[in-house]
Amino acid sequence: MHELDPAAIRGWHAHVYFDAQTLEQARTLCEAAAARFPGLKMGRVHERPVGPHPDWSCQLAFRAELFAAVLPWLALNRGGLTVFAHPITGEDLADHRDRAVWLGSVRPLDLSVLPENSMVYDL
Repeated sequence: MHELDPAAIRGWHAHVYFDAQTLEQARTLCEAAAARFPGLKMGRVHERPVGPHPDWSCQLAFRAELFAAVLPWLALNRGGLTVFAHPITGEDLADHRDRAVWLGSVRPLDLSVLPENSMVYDL
């Protein structure tokens, strides 16, 4: 096994999944996370699948040092919504496919849209 250094994780994206019935619940959750955690950035609320995501979603972007606070808070406050979280290491495909954390139902991602290496993410 080739061991990877956790210091390679520059940050995280947590994608909150929802549908028409849970739109306001998801918006409230994401806004609460952005208010609670300084440095966490709330992305747009997408009312359609975007990128590899099979459902409507909202992205929460945060630095690696916030992981230990943000993920437990999401686990306790997601109210049944599915949250897909992945690290940002510079390897988009591996980060989404091999290194992800799911809170709730695992959903099928469209990995064909992801490059091997990542874009530069603003954290």
